[in-house]
Amino acid sequence: MNVALAKAKDFWALTKPRVVALIVFTAVVGMFLATPGLPGWQPLIVGSLGIWLAAAGAAAINQILDARIDAQMARTMYRPLPRASLTEGQAVAFALVLAAISMLMLVLWVNTLTAVLTFASLIGYAVIYTVFLKRATPQNIVIGGAAGAAPPVLGWTAVTGTLDPHALLLFLIIFIWTPPHFWALAIFRRADYEKVLIPMLPITHGVEVTRWHILLYTVLLLLVTLLPYLTGMASFFYLGGAIVLGFGFLYYAIRLMNPPDELFALKTFNYSILYLAALFAFLLVDHYLPQPRFLPVPMVLEPAG
Repeated sequence: MNVALAKAKDFWALTKPRVVALIVFTAVVGMFLATPGLPGWQPLIVGSLGIWLAAAGAAAINQILDARIDAQMARTMYRPLPRASLTEGQAVAFALVLAAISMLMLVLWVNTLTAVLTFASLIGYAVIYTVFLKRATPQNIVIGGAAGAAPPVLGWTAVTGTLDPHALLLFLIIFIWTPPHFWALAIFRRADYEKVLIPMLPITHGVEVTRWHILLYTVLLLLVTLLPYLTGMASFFYLGGAIVLGFGFLYYAIRLMNPPDELFALKTFNYSILYLAALFAFLLVDHYLPQPRFLPVPMVLEPAG
């Protein structure tokens, strides 16, 4: 029994559960924002499960393809494949089963658009980013961030079956959030990335340049997160939350320019995770508050004479 439990924990670790939890949360928020009332139970439950399985499968494929470098990095050397607690064959079979079940569920019980977009994001992260972009350019996380920004769009299409500009706005928020989030970790773990020859920005251009990139992206993120209010998607409650959270992130980005210690980059990374979860929580709560949305005041022209 202990052996079976240990094996189950290894398979669970293969799915990067904490990362996938944030992915699914943003997808679920997208589902609720897609409709004035409550989403139907089928797209909510089946869609969430399908998106979770796809994200878990992509995470497993990522670990399969990165097993060699994971074994050399302090952050990842205790994952199941570097420790040989799972074989590559077991991991491949597990990942393919998760992906196949995900696609089947989404096609049969949600809609084809969501299945297609979910599959595209799976391939984008598990193959295009992991195999090519990660090793090809210091802008890897910027370009590859598109796959990670897809979940709220997937949630939206699961409920409506269509793409919407507001869904793409949620995509934009996560897309802009990803570089400062991941570059903070890359600064803290730069020795690991240098050891395995991954061209992360702190390695190719230095820590100082990376800090400036984080600061500029954080400013851009603060501006982008105002758009849900300015477009009438959200009200003052969200706006207040976005501003407070945004200035919190900006504090970390500015302080990172001259950090008190090496751990501050990791603290910035940890705050960025809290930031995104809280921002989407504000969006969700705001959606159901009886507050008037922002509406431009129409200009009334008085007739001459």
